[in-house]
Amino acid sequence: MTEPLWTPAPERAAATHMARFIQVIGQQLDPGVRDWASLYRFSIDQPEAFWTAMWEFGSVVAEQRGQRVTEAWPAMPGTRFFPEARLNFAENLLKHRDDRPAIIHAGEDGIHGQISHAELYRRVAEVASALRAMGVGEGDRVAGYLPNLPETVIAMLAASSIGAVWSSCSPDFGVQGVLDRFGQIEPKVLFCAAAYRYNGKTFDCLARVRELAEKMPSIERIVVTPYVAEAVDLGGLPKAILWDEFRDASAREIEFAQLPFDHPLYILYSSGTTGVPKCIVHGQGGTLLQHLKELMLHTDLHRDDRLFYFTTCGWMMWNWLVSGLAVGSTIVLFDGSPFAPDGNVLWDLADEARVSVFGTSAKWIAACDKAGIKPRETHRLDALKAILSTGSPLLPESFDYVYRDIKSDVQLSSISGGTDIVSCFALGNPILPVYKGELQCRGLGLKVEIRNDDGEVVVDETGELTCSQPFPCMPVGFWKDEDGSRYRAAYFETHPGIWSHGDYARLTPRGGLVIYGRSDATLNPGGVRIGTAEIYRQVEKLDEVIESICVGQDYEGDVRVVLFVRLREGVELDDELRDRIRRTIRANATPRHVPAVILAVPDIPRTVSGKITELAVRDVIHGRPVKNTSALANPEALEHFKGREELG
Repeated sequence: MTEPLWTPAPERAAATHMARFIQVIGQQLDPGVRDWASLYRFSIDQPEAFWTAMWEFGSVVAEQRGQRVTEAWPAMPGTRFFPEARLNFAENLLKHRDDRPAIIHAGEDGIHGQISHAELYRRVAEVASALRAMGVGEGDRVAGYLPNLPETVIAMLAASSIGAVWSSCSPDFGVQGVLDRFGQIEPKVLFCAAAYRYNGKTFDCLARVRELAEKMPSIERIVVTPYVAEAVDLGGLPKAILWDEFRDASAREIEFAQLPFDHPLYILYSSGTTGVPKCIVHGQGGTLLQHLKELMLHTDLHRDDRLFYFTTCGWMMWNWLVSGLAVGSTIVLFDGSPFAPDGNVLWDLADEARVSVFGTSAKWIAACDKAGIKPRETHRLDALKAILSTGSPLLPESFDYVYRDIKSDVQLSSISGGTDIVSCFALGNPILPVYKGELQCRGLGLKVEIRNDDGEVVVDETGELTCSQPFPCMPVGFWKDEDGSRYRAAYFETHPGIWSHGDYARLTPRGGLVIYGRSDATLNPGGVRIGTAEIYRQVEKLDEVIESICVGQDYEGDVRVVLFVRLREGVELDDELRDRIRRTIRANATPRHVPAVILAVPDIPRTVSGKITELAVRDVIHGRPVKNTSALANPEALEHFKGREELG
């Protein structure tokens, strides 16, 4: 029997929101609910009772909830939650108006400052009043082309407070990448920064904003925050105004629009590597209720916690992070490189800001391990109680690294979901043990099942991650997809009436999940499906390999596995290293995982949110065009994969 890496102390588990919620459900709704397993069954078997209980437990602020919990259940898509409700997302994030810190903001040079909950409310009131004065109203789009700043949070909350729809991307997006996104939704207002800083360098934003303004006639006003710019020249931007000149300094109160549960709140975007990004619309109530559930129950976030996630404003984890305000906790924003100047900047921030919940990507944790960074020896981390990881599967070796070199008494939660649901299908649980390589549990209220190629539900077998019951944070739809055809095609074509998420996964007998990567990037040599995560896990054990990317190549009527590796400086890919890579994979995975071809590349293409893009590489090696290189942070890297003689 596998031993857990971490088990919560009984007194710690008893003090969690999860333990208290189990007690509430057991006493008020179902006496059979006494532990995690029975609570999860209750949340699936009695969804209306569960989501109503979550509404009350999360102290949702609303003009009304209404009598009906669902409408058209169990149609998927088609079910509506709380169809009579009227509420406002921003009002729920601004309900704590005291002097406790709401936001701590930091950069590569340390903490820049903090804002209290009371001050945040006032600043949102100023911007909301200014937006109303210029005619922004319900359903209008407001966009942010911004670093991860307090102003970004303020602008989002101001837009949401009046019923406008918020959408954002980070300032490292190129002009075409922004146009591919914002051009589809036609924002009325664009918030931007004059400049931002990354890895010690300052980058101007206004030249790109000028080009965007010319190509997006829908924009009526551009609001510029100076941030790190020494001087701001708004020449050539007739619609532009500085932040301090735009805000209504006299405003003190907010008139929160009371909106339907599924009124659009956010527009997020798919990666866009196979075409123009899909514009995914998420609703006010579904986002709020799901985030409250995940932050309170699964993350055990309390008012005195400080929540950090390393993210840009172009990744859904930013939206998730900001919802920590609804719990009354402090959110910690960081803008800059996570490795500047010596690889310890985020651990320094964790100490200085006394971060209790620390979130990042699996790749970053693996990179810290590779770089020999050992925070346990160099930092206190005495406030840290949980580490969250997402973006790609967290390798089992990274679990070992966290407990060996970061902190032994910490809950390590690998979480998985996505932009599609602005949340998680599987994630952490503060009352359950942590096992190496596993996500602790499925999300409450989400009937997550693994289906094999025949569509059968399986346990302890690999297959497609699906969800077979409606849930509140399903997208409202796709932007300008009036008949819903693109939305249905994206999630419900494989298994009609069942959400197919596109992840290749396994549900363990104890209820944990193992994620093997995207199912559309799964390899299929000899007709046997294998996940790329298993290959990365083995290859990246080797000191010579910094990172890798693996794809399937159509070859002689079958599919062969091709592995590309990025090596440390001065290391050459010779036959001896190729043999060691193959032996390592064969010994620790299966013969099917062993690549037929191994090639070296100086760089690996990744999306602007930092994920390696296997589909783009697969297209390139097959001589197919990559439909949307503007979705990539480094499209020039694709050149290293073109016309390789070894793949002929």
